[in-house]
Amino acid sequence: MNRLFSVIASLVTFFIAGGAQAQDIEFSPDLSLSCYYESDDMGQPHGCIGLSANQCMEVSSGGYSTRGMDACFGAEIELWDGLLNLSYQSLRESDQQADGASGGTRATALRDMQRAWIVFRDNTCKYEYAQWAGGSGAGPAYASCVMNMTGQQAMALDVMLSQNLAQ
Repeated sequence: MNRLFSVIASLVTFFIAGGAQAQDIEFSPDLSLSCYYESDDMGQPHGCIGLSANQCMEVSSGGYSTRGMDACFGAEIELWDGLLNLSYQSLRESDQQADGASGGTRATALRDMQRAWIVFRDNTCKYEYAQWAGGSGAGPAYASCVMNMTGQQAMALDVMLSQNLAQ
């Protein structure tokens, strides 16, 4: 993975640690991040998503309660969302520089793509929530869906950024 993403991950880790402590869970992003950085899965190691949340549920008191699962998934959502946003901003800056005087077609397309993806993610996860018909598993199912989709998009944007920087 690119060096910028590694530096960003360190910053995100710092901020997540405080949030996780406030929720009475033991969350560390180390498993997901080390899996991602060490993966040779063509820049798309989706199997890394959820490793830290699962560890959190294992080691936290009440980690497998609905509240515990929501908190652990939520902490990993923050991890991937932070990385996604930082990669998006870097990619947007790169696209704006590449656009130059062309009117902003790349940066605008990136923005539109990301906005459409957010709607897609939210609707996909609302459908996942609905599958539980309001049962106690609905919240964790929704959070797990958001975590997985956000992690996948963070990785996709990181690959795009790496490709832009290599040009």
